[in-house]
Amino acid sequence: MHTTTAPVHLMNNYARWPISLVKGQGNQVWDDQGKQYLDFTSGIAVTSLGHVPPKLTAKLHEQLDTLWHCSNLVHVPQQEILAEKLSRLSGLDQAFFCNSGAEANEGLIKLARRYAQKIKGTDRYEIISFEQSFHGRTLATLTATGQEKVKDGFAPLPQGFVTVPYNDLDAVKSAITDKTCAIMLELVQGEGGVHPAEEAWVKALRELCDAHGLLLLIDEIQTGIGRTGTWFAFQHYDVKPDAISLAKGLGSGFPIGAVVATKEVAAAFAPGTHGTTFGGNPLAATAGIATLATMEEEQILERVAHIHDVLIKELEKLKAEHPDKVVTVRGKGLLLGVELTIPAGEPVAYAREKGVIMLMAGPQVVRLLPSFVTTDDEVKQAITVLSEALSQV
Repeated sequence: MHTTTAPVHLMNNYARWPISLVKGQGNQVWDDQGKQYLDFTSGIAVTSLGHVPPKLTAKLHEQLDTLWHCSNLVHVPQQEILAEKLSRLSGLDQAFFCNSGAEANEGLIKLARRYAQKIKGTDRYEIISFEQSFHGRTLATLTATGQEKVKDGFAPLPQGFVTVPYNDLDAVKSAITDKTCAIMLELVQGEGGVHPAEEAWVKALRELCDAHGLLLLIDEIQTGIGRTGTWFAFQHYDVKPDAISLAKGLGSGFPIGAVVATKEVAAAFAPGTHGTTFGGNPLAATAGIATLATMEEEQILERVAHIHDVLIKELEKLKAEHPDKVVTVRGKGLLLGVELTIPAGEPVAYAREKGVIMLMAGPQVVRLLPSFVTTDDEVKQAITVLSEALSQV
């Protein structure tokens, strides 16, 4: 059913494009009219290994024939395998599995508060977050988000969040009080405009947390699982967080989220304090295991570095071709933003008409999130179309 209007029986909370996708393979997707597109978004940083990757498909089919779901009242072996892999890759100790990024960040917030109150014996509960951040759509995570547009109409918002400018150390120092329990941030603000954190600032945040007895919480929903060129974005900064949140690329399109923390912090979640019905069920955990195994077996991080280099070269050409329209290119790995002097909506729409799907990240930034198996030719195709789009606007 091809439609260009809002479906009658769905809530109208998405500004949907006028296409209906029905099939995907690798980096290509097809709509219900048979038109083919290059997906340069990975489904918003989700299908990092391409659509319907064969190795994952085989593993999921095998699990589908065995066991779909069981409650978390029993041991789930797949969870234990996935948790061990995440611990080994991150240097953290223990994991909790849920269904989405918002749930993972909700878990981070609850973990930080309970750690402060039950493990440390304080009455601290406030979390410092940053302007232009995006942490989710639950009441707590949208309150932590540093964008007013997501909060409109949802008052009263929960207490316990203070938002300050990004990459501003003095602002953070001024915001710390005897109620502060944690600092929460993205190391590359994806939805907020593709703004990377400054290395010296991140290291200073770690020192501040240590000095004041605060937790450093890293939102790795979009940056985690190889998106920035390392397994986790914090590994670019030579710091160790107390806990991180994961989702998006962890299941290659199958819904799964996670909180991974040090053993000391994870101890705040005693039996009965937090939970989920579907989180980490055998299917979801199998998708996570297969994603990480495929990335290791195929040395995907090396592939990310190569695609990044090709993409940067093409974007440098783009900037040279359109010096009046391209301001800068920023980001890490395969999370890149092209800041324009003009609104980004028109070139993004033009590219889609020409068969390349891209995203915006704020009014004047084109966000590029190609999969980790993108070819050199697909990179060149995408940037050629973006160049054409800029010429047309």
